Parts: sequence; C-alpha cells; structure tokens
Amino acid sequence: MARYAIGIDLGTTHSAVSYFNLEDGKPRGPSQSMLPVPQVTAPGTVEARPLLPSFLYLPSAQEFPEGSLGLPWSQEPGVIVGDFARSHGAKVPTRLVSSAKSWLSHPGVDRRSALLPWQAPPEVQRVSPLDASARYLRHLKEAWDHTFARAQEESGNALSKQEVIVTVPASFDAAARDLTLEAAKAAGLEHITLLEEPQAALYAWLEAMGENFRRQVQPGEVILVVDVGGGTSDFSVITVKDREGDLELLRVAVGDHILLGGDNMDLALAHTLNQRMAADGRKLDAWQFNGLTYGCRQAKETLYADPSVDRVPIAIPGRGSSLIGGTLRTELTREELDRVLTDGFFPVTQVADLPRTARRTGLAQMALPYAQDPAVTKHLAAFLTRQAQALAASADSPVDVTGKGFLHPTAVLFNGGVFKAGPLKGRVMEVLNQWLAAEGAPPAKELEGADLDLAVARGAAYYGWVRQGHGLRIRGGTARAYYVGVETAMPAVPGMEPPVKALCVAPFGMEEGTQADVPPQEFGLVTGEPTSFRFFASSVRRDDRVGDMLEDVESELASGGLEEVAPIETTLPGQPTPFGDLTPVNLQAAVTEVGTLELRCLEKNGSGRWKLELNVRMKE
Repeated sequence: MARYAIGIDLGTTHSAVSYFNLEDGKPRGPSQSMLPVPQVTAPGTVEARPLLPSFLYLPSAQEFPEGSLGLPWSQEPGVIVGDFARSHGAKVPTRLVSSAKSWLSHPGVDRRSALLPWQAPPEVQRVSPLDASARYLRHLKEAWDHTFARAQEESGNALSKQEVIVTVPASFDAAARDLTLEAAKAAGLEHITLLEEPQAALYAWLEAMGENFRRQVQPGEVILVVDVGGGTSDFSVITVKDREGDLELLRVAVGDHILLGGDNMDLALAHTLNQRMAADGRKLDAWQFNGLTYGCRQAKETLYADPSVDRVPIAIPGRGSSLIGGTLRTELTREELDRVLTDGFFPVTQVADLPRTARRTGLAQMALPYAQDPAVTKHLAAFLTRQAQALAASADSPVDVTGKGFLHPTAVLFNGGVFKAGPLKGRVMEVLNQWLAAEGAPPAKELEGADLDLAVARGAAYYGWVRQGHGLRIRGGTARAYYVGVETAMPAVPGMEPPVKALCVAPFGMEEGTQADVPPQEFGLVTGEPTSFRFFASSVRRDDRVGDMLEDVESELASGGLEEVAPIETTLPGQPTPFGDLTPVNLQAAVTEVGTLELRCLEKNGSGRWKLELNVRMKE
C-alpha cells in the first residue's frame, strides 16, 4: 500500500507538489506539506522553491559552462526547467518552451510531434507538447526522490510507489486527459489518477475549513468555482445536497476549454506600453517585445502585492553595444494596470452580453486557439446561461433553475494565480451580484481562505486521503456525455460522403466502475486495415441515454450541442474482409476505475473482441 498521496498541479505557468501521509490516519495540521522543488535559478546556483515555473529552455551546446546547470540528481540535464528557464528564456525566446499544457490540449496539431518552441528557427532543437509535459513531471519526480528516497533503505518512499493524483482543467477533453496520463507514465509515474482542478481547489478549501465548512455551506448551496490561471479560464458548478441527513457534494456542470488567462493579460500590458513607446519614437523588435512582456509580468505582480506602490519601472535589454543599443526603460502605472486588466478582462457587463466572435481573415497563422473575446465576465455569463438552459431541459435537474435566466450561484470559490489580484476578484463578485440582483436573487458570498498558488496541489493530495474513506467526497461521474460516430448506409452518390450519426455510449454522469450494453443494432466493424473512429462529447445534453442516436451531427456541432474530440486512428486486428464487408458486432461501454472510457466491440456469433479507450475522467 502507498505511504503517501501525492498531489501534482501541472500548471500552465507553475507546477507544484503536495503530499499527505496516509499512514498517519488523520487530517493534516495547519502547516501544509509542500515539496520544495530544487531548480536552477542562475548558472551554478540551485535553490528549492515551492513552485516550479512550467518553462523549458533548450540551450545551445556552448551557451553555458560545463556543469553550471547541474541539479542534485543530474550534473548535465541538457535542458533547463523552472525559474532560470523562464527568466533566461525571456531574453532568448526562440529557445523557450512555454504554455506546453495549452498545446497539449490543442486538437489542431499533432501533440506528439516536436513543434515547440513554436516557429523556432531550424537550428533550435524542438520537443513535443507531450515531451515537455513529461519533462516537468520528471523534474518533480526527481525532486521528490531526491528529498524522500535518497538512501537505498528509503526506496519505498520513491514517487513511483505512491498514489499520485495529477490535476487537469475540468474542460480538458478526453484526448488531452489521455495525453496527460501518457506524459505522467513517460516521466516514470505509476498509480495515477486524474482530478479536475476546480474540484481540487474545493478539496483544499474543505481541508482548510475542517468541520467549520458546515457553517459556511448548507444544503441547496450552488458553489461556482472560477479558475483563471496562467493560460486558461475554467468554470465549474458544485451543489450541496442533503442525503439522509448527511451533506453530499455533487458536481453538476463544467465549462468549455477557454484559452484566456494571465499570459493574455501580460501581453495586453506589453502592447499598451509598446504603443506608448512607439509614440515616443522608441520601436521594439520582437526580441525586445518578449523582454517587455516578461517585465510587465513582474511589474504587475509588484503592483498587486503592494497597494501603496503607484508605478513600477521596467528595463528592456537593448541591442548591440551599450552606446548604441543600451537598455530601454519604461514604467507600468497602477492606472494602466486597472484600465487594461480590470476593465479590459473583467468589464462590467450584463448577463445577456455574450462573448463576441471576431470575423477571421481568409488566412491566419496556425497557433494556439486563444479566445477571441478577452472579457472573462462575458465567458462566465455564457457558461451560466447555457448551463441553466441545459438544466431546465433535464428531466432530473439537481439544481432548481425554474424562472431563471442563468444558473444562480450562492457561493464563489476563486482559484488561479490571477486572483491574487484583489481588484480582479472584487470585480467578478461585483458583476455576478449585479446579475443576481437583476433577477431578484440574493448576492453570492465568497468562500475565503484559499491559497491561490498552492490550493490545487494541496487539494489533490487531500483527495488521496478522502479516497481512503475520510472526509467529504465530490461526486458526479463523467461531466460530459460521449458519443461515437456511426456512418450511415447509403448508395454511392458522386461528391457526397455518407452522413455520420452520433451514438451515445456514455451518458452524462456515468460513474466510474460501471458498464452499459448498447441496445443491439446493426453495427459493422472495420478490421485488418487502417480506419478512423470519430468521437463526440456534450456538456449540455444531460438526458441522452446509452443507445440514443443523434441523426443530425453537423447541426449539433454548429449549435454547440456537440463538440468533436480527437479521433482514434488505428488498425484493429483481424483479416480484411472481402468486398468491404464488415464484421457484425454488438457494443458495450464501460467507464473504468482509472477514468478511461472503453468501447468494446463484441463479434456477433463469434469470438472476436476489440476495445477502444479514451480517458474521460471528470473525477469525482
């Protein structure tokens, strides 16, 4: 049996590790167990810090003296991970890998292909989003083993022998979750469970409150988790129910994957200052602009940390000699900070003001699919409105939305480093409570006390203890319904592909450890040759059951009722059948204990068995 439950927050901009000693048999005390992570902070300098910046720097062969990048467990790591990677990479951005987590979730690229740093020159070594994520996890594993399993007699403390909970955004689709598991296994981790980040944040709050949480949340509460981190905005709703006198937490909704976070905010500040400098005749090249962006991030953190500071100077490395290309200087003022971030990203809007979709030009650069509207409040309005409509249409809604234009939260839990800025939290509460007041509802309260940098890792480790039968567990099963594409039989028509229908194989809320037989229909399976299986998901179709067939897939995709997830390209074992004949099969679906959706194809009147797997854990 594992001695520790290890919570790993694999974040877009920072990663962290928390641990819970399962042998203690009791909750942790107020002093939280966080792993100090050794990392290079300057050539020849290694320091242990609670956060590992999620940045990877790929140095050239002669860039640093031999041995200057050594770590306690490796004298020549070959790459730099963490604090120095971030700071030095700001000066040489063509060798810096950032936002690997966002790339890992991007279905428009081959996430196993070496494509990062994005658009780096040919001489720069590249890595895949999968490999970059595995390197961060491997660094954390080595840090743990260095701290807890240095001696041979302590080998039982090695991270590979512990129960490891890795967190992912609630909005990660099945393919991104599967790739996260693959990265963890490539890093040498075993016994892995995935947990949604908003749920981890709530677990951290529950642990911090202890039994006092019962005074703050009552049956009927609707808790909105607003998670804005370095790369994404994520929304979840968890309700509190009374089940035979005991409290029960039920996750009822998750939002879409929105690439909008602190990185966007740093860029917005940099563009604002760049325009001011250009007006003064000081033009920056792309290399200097990256330095300005890094300076804006630091200045932003300084202004938010000390309300008495009104402005922060920023130095931008110059080009060439000190006489010709000396350091450029500017500053970020509090007025600019409030105007660009508070009003630009968290504007006061009406709940009917939904995110705009800008018209794209005919050609666009391939890159991360960032949100086109920067207003987080508009994305929140869209989420609450859409979920109210879905719950109203559900035959068994866990939340009463009768007569409501949007889902009414009664409490808000903030998560993500962005909300270390008090004004941004305050603006979200201001806007949300204006929406509630307009519908005659009481104001929502903030659930206070979360550590915004460490909550996700802490909550993940605490969840490992909850899984042992302690504390209060969040339930809900899969937060989406899942469908497989089924090609329609039709005569050949020039210029027309056979339409595809969507067969529901896992309904909304299907619990781990359960399986369901798809009612017998005429399904034929392609074997012995390459083929592609299309899969779809829906966060709003709450009443579809196993075996339900959606006839108009394209219409559902256009309306947002369905989203397509990455297909499975494979060749199933077997002999190709003559004349394109198909193997008749019945279908069975199961959600396993580790959170994978298994679609089992069982040959009719035969012994053939085939299995397809997607990781769909929206962990309870």
